[in-house]
Amino acid sequence: MGKNIINIALFGLGRIGQMHANNLINHKDFNLKYIFDKDQKLTKKLSKKYNSVDIQNPKIAFKDKNIKCIFIASSTNTHLKFIEEAVVNKKVVFCEKPLDLDLNKINKCKKRISKYKPKIQLGFNRRYDPAHNSLNHNLLKGRIGKLEKIIITSRDPEPPPINYLKTSGGIFKDMMIHDFDLARFYAGNDEFESIFATGQRFSDRKLKKINDLDLATVIMKTKKGVQCIITNSRHCSFGYDQRIELFGSKGMIISDNQRDLETVLYSKNSTDNKTQLKNFFIERYSEAYKIQLDDLVKICKKNSKPLANFEDGRKSLILAESAKRSLKSKKFEKVIF
Repeated sequence: MGKNIINIALFGLGRIGQMHANNLINHKDFNLKYIFDKDQKLTKKLSKKYNSVDIQNPKIAFKDKNIKCIFIASSTNTHLKFIEEAVVNKKVVFCEKPLDLDLNKINKCKKRISKYKPKIQLGFNRRYDPAHNSLNHNLLKGRIGKLEKIIITSRDPEPPPINYLKTSGGIFKDMMIHDFDLARFYAGNDEFESIFATGQRFSDRKLKKINDLDLATVIMKTKKGVQCIITNSRHCSFGYDQRIELFGSKGMIISDNQRDLETVLYSKNSTDNKTQLKNFFIERYSEAYKIQLDDLVKICKKNSKPLANFEDGRKSLILAESAKRSLKSKKFEKVIF
């Protein structure tokens, strides 16, 4: 094995964890040395597929000096514990979003790990999506002049299973958190200072039992007056709807929906008949997940700063908490970072 290969340990082998594992074993710079999941039968089974060592205790990876990076894709309630232990053991960390559902726990973790000057990349993969990222690139080049409005539409084809939703933290923390992060990405140093949220339950009565929504909209405003509108829906009859519009003083730039085949049919029965949208997040953002790993390589080898870090995760959760407060008060709420 080459000197520059990065030995990595992956925690969590659910749907997203297995997708990451496949990307890691197919990446030229990584060696997936260890895998861990609380389901030991699954870990053992997948260790053969990934040619990795299945470990029953994460400490094996933390204490192994040959492990450069800990990759956390386990359940949300384990994230901070694994981050702290990884940082103490001088490992580079990749952690899926959200950091945690409890802001107080995140703030305490931030204090405890700050003295170690941690290297933490957060799994806000949409920043890495070529189309979404190009919006920011064009914005910074001044192509649309001064930014005035951000409009983000994000609709899932169907809601996740109810067992997942019970522990997800709700639509603002689970789903819209990606959009909060993208809005901050485009706004740059101009942080959001106020937020208004509204929501509704239309399609799924089960959501009432867990006090969640299937439709949510927020309006936010930055310190310099840039407006942002985010619309989310947990159901969408025509597929996975992902669109972003940046409007500025000199024009507008859009990142539109993507399709499996970019073909358009014209016939006597219909015109402009396009193929269906890409199925869901793993398909739509497949390229972003891979580019995200290239950023992780730079963090490990060149000590560079990640495009999305711990603080981005913390601030997105603050926006989610502020949205929840606004939903209750039915008023604009002040955002305090």
